[in-house]
Amino acid sequence: MSKEEDESSTKKGYRLLGILDVQNTPCAREAVLNGAGASVAAGLLHFLFTSRVRRSYDVGMGGFLLGTLASWCCCRYNRAKLLVQQRIIQQGIKNRLIYQGSPADPQKSQSGSGPS
Repeated sequence: MSKEEDESSTKKGYRLLGILDVQNTPCAREAVLNGAGASVAAGLLHFLFTSRVRRSYDVGMGGFLLGTLASWCCCRYNRAKLLVQQRIIQQGIKNRLIYQGSPADPQKSQSGSGPS
């Protein structure tokens, strides 16, 4: 096997139901695991309270769907917030490097006449 084939096989990842690449999609793994936990908890609790097997299975499937969707949405929202914050910080660092020591330095004009 060549080096290129090794790299492509390692980047392929694991596909869930053939549509969702769990390894390379952000938040997918955590969402599926949280959904599985919600499924077990909801189904088991419903079974313990009602002793109805088929209905508990249905509640477990609903718990999986709701748990996965809720976890996915929260994770993606937090990830988007983090990316925006990173972009703002990167832009600030870039501006700081560009203007540092120049007469157009905004921090120099804020502090007054300069260092004392």
